Amino acid sequence: MAELFIELFSEEIPARMQEGAAAELKRLVGLALAPLRPHRVKTFHGPRRIALRADIAAEVYPGVAVERGPRFSAPEQAIAGFLRKHGANRDQLRQEGDYWVLEKRDEAFGARALISVAIPTLLRRFPWPKSMRWGTSAFAWVRPLRRIICLLDGEVVDFDLREGADDAHGLASSNLTEGHRFHAPGPVAVASCADWQETLAERRVLVDAAERRTRIVRGIEAEAAARDLRVVDDPGLLDEVAGLVEWPVPLLGRIDPAFMDLPPEVMQVSMRVNQRYFALRTPEGNAAPWFGFVANVESEDGGAIIIAGNERVLRARFADARHFWDLDRRTRLADRLPALDAITFHAKLGSQGERVRRLRTLARAIAHLIGENVDQADRAASLAKTDLVTGMVGEFPELQGIMGRYYALHDGEPAEVADAIRDHYAPRGASDPVPTEPLSIAVALADKLDQLAGFFAIGERPTGSGDPYALRRAALGLIRIIRERGLRLHLIPLVDQASASFTEDGIASNRATDILDFISERLRIQLRNEGVRHDILAAVLAGGLEDDLNRALNRAGSVEVLLASADGPNLLTAYRRAANILAIELRRDPIELTEPDPALFTQLEEHGLFNATSLIDPAMGQYMAQGYFGGAMGELASLRSPVDVFFDRVTVNDPDPDLRRNRLRLLNRVRATMDRVADFSKIEG
Repeated sequence: MAELFIELFSEEIPARMQEGAAAELKRLVGLALAPLRPHRVKTFHGPRRIALRADIAAEVYPGVAVERGPRFSAPEQAIAGFLRKHGANRDQLRQEGDYWVLEKRDEAFGARALISVAIPTLLRRFPWPKSMRWGTSAFAWVRPLRRIICLLDGEVVDFDLREGADDAHGLASSNLTEGHRFHAPGPVAVASCADWQETLAERRVLVDAAERRTRIVRGIEAEAAARDLRVVDDPGLLDEVAGLVEWPVPLLGRIDPAFMDLPPEVMQVSMRVNQRYFALRTPEGNAAPWFGFVANVESEDGGAIIIAGNERVLRARFADARHFWDLDRRTRLADRLPALDAITFHAKLGSQGERVRRLRTLARAIAHLIGENVDQADRAASLAKTDLVTGMVGEFPELQGIMGRYYALHDGEPAEVADAIRDHYAPRGASDPVPTEPLSIAVALADKLDQLAGFFAIGERPTGSGDPYALRRAALGLIRIIRERGLRLHLIPLVDQASASFTEDGIASNRATDILDFISERLRIQLRNEGVRHDILAAVLAGGLEDDLNRALNRAGSVEVLLASADGPNLLTAYRRAANILAIELRRDPIELTEPDPALFTQLEEHGLFNATSLIDPAMGQYMAQGYFGGAMGELASLRSPVDVFFDRVTVNDPDPDLRRNRLRLLNRVRATMDRVADFSKIEG
């Protein structure tokens, strides 16, 4: 095996594109050099380069062709003629059965030849999210590409990027890279991937992104610990900073005490968004008067000048935040309500003001159902979106809801109302906690139901991987709130109420079942990820059997217990047998499935099955109404014996058409009894 090493050295690559580009390089090299069987592939990415090393075959035999020759008993002249025709000698023949055969191997080609053709083509077609051209060449890259290393076992694989005689692009492969822009500028030769890593490390470049992240984390944590502080966890910022620096030098700077009365979220977002700084906290969890950042150079003064410069920049950023903070508090949130009518929520769904009026109605309804103060729910919903017209949220959209809470408290609103304004967006992501207080829950559910009902009304449902209006996130947020807070809510009337707002101005109303199906599918996916049997939930939710999610989950759990019992598998088999017989016979003779007539029963087993369903039906209904699904499953399990005996001794497809039809109706009665619990046809296995 031979080592292939490729480095693509360019001007600064946006941090958000680096990891994806390295993965794409791995994929494309794997496809382009598939005959060389690349394996043990490792990629690297950083601010000015993406790279790859792999073990590959040094040469490849494209294939073997087998030619059948004369019979083994053929005269020598025939064999000689066959050999002359194929340019072979006698030693290449072997006997196979009654014939001579000749194996012809195509001439092997070296890896170098394939690489020199495949890699330039790959680079010219590389799919950057955004790319640019420079000079007079048609070649495009994310930023101007300056050098290409392409080594096979330490030797340069020669190629250039010209495409046609008129292409002026003169960049060609070599063994040259460059070190740190300031500490070690200029070209340097390397002989392998390991040599490249070692050489660049000596020239102040860490090529491994994980190593850069580790150095950043440990460095800032050490600086913070020395001052009895901790770093606010921010994986996204860490990844971004690791993509901005080649030689991380973690440092800490001081925050001017004049800005320490700003909300900590404002300080953190301002530092993160504008400057890529890390926020720090005191042991008590309060904002610390320090910030962490990462320089890309080591300075002789230990970073003093760099720290001073960053502190000066941060003072200017915080001065802007201070301006918005002071200005916004001069106007009460309630006085901002009319301004929401001038902000479009969606062209087909009206303004934010119209949305707030819908949220108020929904929040009141949900608050009533969960026993919360409806007037406070109305107040919280009316103010929930008002911070969208504040200067702070205009500057930092990430703070919507958060600033609403601060401004509401400043205006003298009850703490519960202020918290509901903040929490009505929650959960914002999979790891975000759900609201805990009933008032916050009411407004959060209203927000998500309105979002789903509105976009379903105008036909903007998620398709494939596309979900521009985050409806999947809204559905999952709704599910998490209901599940984690143990709420008992019937969703169909709530979705009906949410959808009723979208019947004017040509906007079509939606059936609640459409949205409930969407929510149910999100729930099934969530359960699948948790390792829960999603097919049983599908059976419980089928056909609108259940729109109370926690009740449905309890019901599904009881069905799972039944299926795991001794009676469960046989009962499921009997259900399927009954369903299959009905499907086949009804295609042949589509009768009306009314109640069976006991007067037509001719065997005791028919009476036994009929009486069993008659006995358990009222008991099941009572258990189901009480939500005691274990009891209902116990009643259902009692059907096993009469069903088994029926199928063992009764011929459903009797020659007498009246008997046959009556027995089909009896089977349908069994199926309908079981369907009261779940649609067992949807259960797998």
